[in-house]
Amino acid sequence: MKINPKTGIDKLIFGMLQKDVEALYGKPSKSFKDEDENTVYQYNDQKLRLTFYKDEDFKLGYIVCSSQDLVLFDKKIIGRNVSDVQKELNTKDYATWEKEEFDTLENYFNESNWMIFQTEFNDVVKVEVGAIINNKDEFDWKFKK
Repeated sequence: MKINPKTGIDKLIFGMLQKDVEALYGKPSKSFKDEDENTVYQYNDQKLRLTFYKDEDFKLGYIVCSSQDLVLFDKKIIGRNVSDVQKELNTKDYATWEKEEFDTLENYFNESNWMIFQTEFNDVVKVEVGAIINNKDEFDWKFKK
């Protein structure tokens, strides 16, 4: 599964509707509404969680993935030391990371690419990517029908 910066993961493209995603992956393993009434799809086999934003006509706006097959710039991400991954990304517009700590977990957030590496024991356990907001303060939807 390839992370496509600012666009999505694998065949998933920010701006897709639920029916577009289901055409690719079938029905989700689980679906529910979050506290903001967004629709969330969970795909267990792909280790994906997808959020469709209510305020944006339920377009795909956020992806969380913990698949061992996840790659960024042809390198696997999950299970690797976060410092090693960050060093590799410094030359690719990923030089700035904000760090947050939660008990044993740490999040490393790169705002320009709207990407979070969640780590535990210094290893990446989860990657979160979100749709980019443009200079007009609107989502930059990549999916074109």
